[in-house]
Amino acid sequence: MKNKRLMGLDFGSKTVGVAMGDPTGLIASPLEIIEREKEDKLRRTLARIEAIIAEYGVEEIVMGLPLNMDSTKGERVRKTEEFKDMLERRTGLNVILWDERLSTVEAHEIMSEANVKGIDRKKYVDKIAAAVILQSYMDSVNE
Repeated sequence: MKNKRLMGLDFGSKTVGVAMGDPTGLIASPLEIIEREKEDKLRRTLARIEAIIAEYGVEEIVMGLPLNMDSTKGERVRKTEEFKDMLERRTGLNVILWDERLSTVEAHEIMSEANVKGIDRKKYVDKIAAAVILQSYMDSVNE
């Protein structure tokens, strides 16, 4: 993992949380939330992701896979897999799907510990969830 820049994504119906791994491959940090007006409008989302890839020199993407708690795949998994294919075609980068179950719960716990209240949580939850997903992946690879 060392010296390989990773991006983490939490792909949702109207937002994409973005996180970035540090150059050492040890620490994931929340970066931003990309919002869109409609679920199927992805052109600007993809363009923003490409801009971030160029800015940070991203070499690989880790994206949350929203499995059901019983490990079955639902509609969100299908949409995530479609977005993964789009990202790979458009960026030429490998996109790793990583189990994201409970990442949003963990993001809310992190915000509680930081005393982030109410409406402010919406401003942060998706990018914190992206960081949780990316950190989980990096920890697994670095073990």
